[in-house]
Amino acid sequence: MREVVGVVGLGVMGGSIIRNMAASQRQTVGFDIDPAKARQATDDGIDVEKSVAALAESVPVVLTSLPSPKAAVAVAGEIAASKAEDLVVIEASTLALDDKFEFQRILAEAGHTAVDCTLSGTGAQAKVGDLAVYASGDEAVVERLRPLFSSFSRQMHYVGPYGNGSKMKYVANLLVAIHNVSAAEAMVLGMKSGLDPHHLVELVKSGVGNSRIFELRAPLMADNTYQPAQSTIAMWQKDLSVIGDYINKIGCAAPLFNATMPLYASAFAHGHLDDDAASVCEILEIMSGIERK
Repeated sequence: MREVVGVVGLGVMGGSIIRNMAASQRQTVGFDIDPAKARQATDDGIDVEKSVAALAESVPVVLTSLPSPKAAVAVAGEIAASKAEDLVVIEASTLALDDKFEFQRILAEAGHTAVDCTLSGTGAQAKVGDLAVYASGDEAVVERLRPLFSSFSRQMHYVGPYGNGSKMKYVANLLVAIHNVSAAEAMVLGMKSGLDPHHLVELVKSGVGNSRIFELRAPLMADNTYQPAQSTIAMWQKDLSVIGDYINKIGCAAPLFNATMPLYASAFAHGHLDDDAASVCEILEIMSGIERK
């Protein structure tokens, strides 16, 4: 019989993960501090615990998908203070390395094993299990988790010691940040030239300039509709800050990444914080003097 898995954090990513695990006939239990998210999971047939401690005490494996370092440290503390023994905790959030290692330290002192397993993919991809897992930590533990990862992702890659999963996520998200802005720039060039934005999407997708990010985000740009958001501007501001700090810390040149930062900040300032990251297109439209009906 497959072991029960707990998921802490039932937002866009965590909520999709637990639903895909349940759909694959894996026994699951969830928790979220937000009553609305917990209630939605219950309505979808997901068992939900009343606290992190109660969840930790009922499962051998926990996956955390959390929005901030503060939340991650708090959850680690609650697991450590619980009566749970010898847990494996999969930390899947995008956090700074120092925060990841603090998470690991808190759990290790309580006798638990943390693995740093970040996820590459948007919320839309998470819903259909189209995620890549960058797993790092104890290799034997990670390999034991491979069947679990296959229940909510298309592939899992072991990338070495704990922390390498986060480093790989920084690389992936750097590309996403650049590709998203480049997709918007191309769409705005086409619209400024008088081309139909929906036709632009189809033509670019058929050519050499296509990318997965273009395929995901350009249709939103063509529709000029950024809800429901799969990756919000507010979330991107947090993730980009983590990546930017890491880039500066190790002294790596990143001119293209740095060039995208003001556009995301402008989208945030223009009220797009809860809109999809594709809304940077609107900022470029404003800069280009484009007014769409």
